[in-house]
Amino acid sequence: MPKQCMASVIDNTRISDNICLLRIKTNEISSKASAGQFIHIKCGDNSLLRRPISICDVKEGAVTLAVEIRGDGTRWLCARQAGDMLDIVGPLGRGFDLSGKNIILVGGGIGVPPMLFAARSCAGRAAAVLGFRGADCVILKKEFQAICQDVLISTDDGSMGAHGPVTLPLKKLLSAGGYDGVLACGPRAMLQAVAELSAAYAVPCQVSMEERMGCGIGACLVCACKTQKNGKEEMRHVCKDGPVFLASEVVW
Repeated sequence: MPKQCMASVIDNTRISDNICLLRIKTNEISSKASAGQFIHIKCGDNSLLRRPISICDVKEGAVTLAVEIRGDGTRWLCARQAGDMLDIVGPLGRGFDLSGKNIILVGGGIGVPPMLFAARSCAGRAAAVLGFRGADCVILKKEFQAICQDVLISTDDGSMGAHGPVTLPLKKLLSAGGYDGVLACGPRAMLQAVAELSAAYAVPCQVSMEERMGCGIGACLVCACKTQKNGKEEMRHVCKDGPVFLASEVVW
């Protein structure tokens, strides 16, 4: 069950122009969190809606969150300093199934940080494929290299790694064989491309979906996602039924 609690900020590190890493002390949540889940955070006294932030990492009783500045709430959150208190609820959602023997982790843009927790959770049996707009946007590369068997980078402008989408290095790994699962988080178009490529190689794929959220617990019905199961389409909720779904169940 998720917990609502007050958590203290340990430190705040800016890792790019618009992304910060917040480490917060919360034993209640860190002990229960799994890769792919998220935390709902109240951002300021006047904030009506909490902001859902994916868990980037969990280590020694601390939860790390990668926060991208998108509006007033996330700007407020990125301004927090050591000792500040945050009103949080979590862990929320359904995370990744990490039972595969050899897994490929795929992240694109701000979808990269959540895959670090997955990498730590299956250390020694995962390769990472990370996609960015350019070399100046690359984040957490060293952290992935310290955990994963292999880390392949792709950039839209070719300034680092493969020139093009993440499907280029992903295809290289899938064609080599030996992998029994693909886990992905990133923009919807990227997720669809990853899902289709994984299906072409008959490798099961899980995707972490993103939708606007209100309550974060499945009550407000805002974050609806169209899925299919047993030949029937149904609307499911990213915050409660996801954010991780089998790619084969998502109606793209």
